[in-house]
Amino acid sequence: MMHTKLSKPHIYVPLAALCCLLWSSAFPFIKRGYRYFEIAAGDYASQILFAGCRFALAGVLTIMIASVIAKKPLVPRKKSTVGRIFVLSLAQTAVQYTLFYMALAKIEGSAGSVINSAGTFFCVLLSAVFFNSDRLNRYKIIGCALGFGGIVLMNFSSLKPGFHFGGEGLMLLSALCYAGSSILIKKFGEKDNPALLSGWQFLTGGVLMVVCGLAFGGRLHTVSGKGVAVLIYLALVSATAYTLWGILLKYNPVSKITVFGFINPVGGVILSALLLHEQVNWWLSILCLALVSAGIVLVNKDKF
Repeated sequence: MMHTKLSKPHIYVPLAALCCLLWSSAFPFIKRGYRYFEIAAGDYASQILFAGCRFALAGVLTIMIASVIAKKPLVPRKKSTVGRIFVLSLAQTAVQYTLFYMALAKIEGSAGSVINSAGTFFCVLLSAVFFNSDRLNRYKIIGCALGFGGIVLMNFSSLKPGFHFGGEGLMLLSALCYAGSSILIKKFGEKDNPALLSGWQFLTGGVLMVVCGLAFGGRLHTVSGKGVAVLIYLALVSATAYTLWGILLKYNPVSKITVFGFINPVGGVILSALLLHEQVNWWLSILCLALVSAGIVLVNKDKF
């Protein structure tokens, strides 16, 4: 019954879109967090510590909420499950978000969002390799081209000439890790509860990042009410969006869900403009949102 409901477009489309809108809000809020905690662009240890605090808290929240819903403690009881949690904690949390946070400290939120959206392409391509039911077709190819074209067009003014590994390169590697972790979530979710996997991999990866950040001298230099509020919000975003995302991936082809990642940079640019006062051409944004929407519809064409 769950499979039937979550495979229907009128169910998975708004839920996937909600996840991506939540994630897109992370771009400006992470930048604000750096400001509130006084973390400099080159202070990698403090950036990793900040990220680790977020994901450790997200793990605790996810485990608590999921345990209440399940009416029992959500604890991994098999060695195989513990192994899968550890692999996910490295791929999805520790490595991916270490790269992400380090990159975002060096580039604008809008520029980071367009590079990060490459993860959507990587997901569609990798899912075609690993899942026979998720093969590429002309609609997926055209849809991805339209979606990515819209994002590049919207972010054109934010992308500086040249390519610098310190910021853009790290974000691209983060996007590749995101695609790989999406494949792992799909595979592991077939054997374990997605909420259990999300909660414990967040907690494991977050604690590992906190330890590494502290070991290399990382500090949250100024702790304020605003900074704590940002940290809690980011933790809630992860706890909500990733758990729901894992459930959607369990019952749908990877490309059908991950293509909604094109929404992330659209929301990221708009929210960066509103919260960080970055420059945005609103008419161009509307056009690009139309292209992104068209791309999503094409990739999901056989479902509508």
